[in-house]
Amino acid sequence: MTAGGSAANGSTGTTGTSGASAESTTAATYDGASVRTRFGTVQVQVTIQDGKITEVVPLQLTDAERKSAQISSRAAPVLRSEVLQAQSANVQTVSGATVTSEAYLTSLQAALDAANF
Repeated sequence: MTAGGSAANGSTGTTGTSGASAESTTAATYDGASVRTRFGTVQVQVTIQDGKITEVVPLQLTDAERKSAQISSRAAPVLRSEVLQAQSANVQTVSGATVTSEAYLTSLQAALDAANF
């Protein structure tokens, strides 16, 4: 299966607090769907705080072969930066990492949907 995996699989949310002051705000984390690609599985976790995406962490990245792992490790930081800037999953795929990018963004969108973001 390619990046069009089901958005309902694996979407979960947890709530925690962030910050050390008495005015700390609540942050919630949501796991996106595990999206299977021909190069391996991709899953991300998103943190929402004060109505903003504050963090995106890959829980799994493509690793079916050494080249896939290298491509994922190059693409993930670029995608994270773009998502934090855009505040959505509506960003460009990374050149040379289309399959990984599409799976990353599909998993992210599932997490955002779970967060009602």
